[in-house]
Amino acid sequence: MSDLPLARYRFTFRMRADLRLPEFSGSLLRGQFGAALRRTACITKARTCEGCPLLATCPYPAIFETPAPADHPLQKFSAVPNPYVIEPPPLGTRFVAAGESLSFGMVLVGRALEQLLLIVYALQRAFARGLGAERAAGDLQDIVYEDADSGPTSVWDPGTGRVLAHAPQLALPAFDAQREVRLVIDTPLRLQDNGRPLHGRDLSPRRLLTALVRRAALLFEFHAGQPGLGAGAGALARHAETLADERDLAWHDWTRYSSRQRQAMTLGGVVGTWTLRGDLAPLQPWLWLGQWLHVGKNATMGMGRYSLRWT
Repeated sequence: MSDLPLARYRFTFRMRADLRLPEFSGSLLRGQFGAALRRTACITKARTCEGCPLLATCPYPAIFETPAPADHPLQKFSAVPNPYVIEPPPLGTRFVAAGESLSFGMVLVGRALEQLLLIVYALQRAFARGLGAERAAGDLQDIVYEDADSGPTSVWDPGTGRVLAHAPQLALPAFDAQREVRLVIDTPLRLQDNGRPLHGRDLSPRRLLTALVRRAALLFEFHAGQPGLGAGAGALARHAETLADERDLAWHDWTRYSSRQRQAMTLGGVVGTWTLRGDLAPLQPWLWLGQWLHVGKNATMGMGRYSLRWT
């Protein structure tokens, strides 16, 4: 891993009307984005993408409903991760008044970066249509590209409505030898074992690293044409077993409404801090990368976000 085709953008919309949000707004933002992206990109206007003759070339499924490959040399996939992550406002943000701004992040991976202009337009359409039950509308105020080296830079020209030229990529830093790191988990982290959610007592450094490496490897293989990133996953997992860890984690449930299943669904995961101690050198790049990719179930809507504190 060196320079990776990955970037984080922060979108800011000024609200025209009061906006009421659920406790965790990642699901709402993802749903509104997906619906607007489909309205924008779909040519056939078919009810579903299944069987569409344009499935292989349409940007909507490539971004939002990535189809699993029919054949793969290593295993059969029923699903692969989508190349975006929405990072909603902090957990518990419930209200944005008219005239105030709503800010959220979006991480794009691989070929999704080539569709940035389409994604921006879809988000503008989503906010013009309005969010939430009251359809609160808003206008795009700014787009900031968050470069890991040089810091945040605005890439939006509101006068012309254009995205300014920039070179999105993520360069991994040179890591100093560290023997302790604290993961500060901001949004519910939901790792699963055969569909069963793992609570704090069931988690382990091995489970975390296995999930991180698998997610990163699949994203860069299917969306950036970079296979083999997880070739050493087994050795990394075994190394993770040598670490000591200390957990100060609490389970946090939240409820969202699934328009696809037409019912409310309760999802949850752990939040808090998780400290790892030992020889971290082989694992540092993966732990660092996870700050962008998130980890665990429903990462695309912002779950499983953490930041690192090296000690």
